[in-house]
Amino acid sequence: MRLDHISYAAGPDGLAATAERIGGLLGREFLDGGVHPRFGTRNMVLPLSGGTYLEIVEALDHPASDKAPFGQAVKARSANGGGWLGWVVAIDDLDAVEERLGREAVPGNRHRPDGTELRWLQIGVNGLIGDPQLPFFIKWLTPELHPSTGADGTYSLACLEIAGDPQRVSEWLGETVEAPLEDVKVEWVAPNGTPGIMAVQVQTPAGLVRI
Repeated sequence: MRLDHISYAAGPDGLAATAERIGGLLGREFLDGGVHPRFGTRNMVLPLSGGTYLEIVEALDHPASDKAPFGQAVKARSANGGGWLGWVVAIDDLDAVEERLGREAVPGNRHRPDGTELRWLQIGVNGLIGDPQLPFFIKWLTPELHPSTGADGTYSLACLEIAGDPQRVSEWLGETVEAPLEDVKVEWVAPNGTPGIMAVQVQTPAGLVRI
């Protein structure tokens, strides 16, 4: 179990403008990730060291974004102005999580602009919708194409600021919350409103940037 990526829902100005704004703060452009046809969303990504990445995602005007939980989550967050959507944990064995949550993982895929297809299984988005401090889970079926590929080591995730209860998150994970976050500093704060990711700190060549 390890931290895989952090998702940010595009604001009212749309995916490209949101990616340009955040990329400008970080000093690096996001890459076009392509469309998630099953979820009615599309994304842009920024590879980070340590096998992680940042994702900016928006919901498309497509029936899938109304039906798929992930599309629903993105649409709702964007409708509230956009911002950090949630964090995602990569696991190798989904069986225990499927048994604990009482449902099966769903397949996901997207095609990069060059036609390369990334495929994975994911589960737990409904948990994120109900309690945004909770991550959802992903198992990559094409690990050799992981979106962190190409990271040059100059950008890394330094800290997550999460409003929530680490004990609650540990119960959701099925093990201590430190397991997937052992290489990332986490600052837990008591929720003053909706729990979830409050900010992300990224180490860049120009120093630490908080978004």
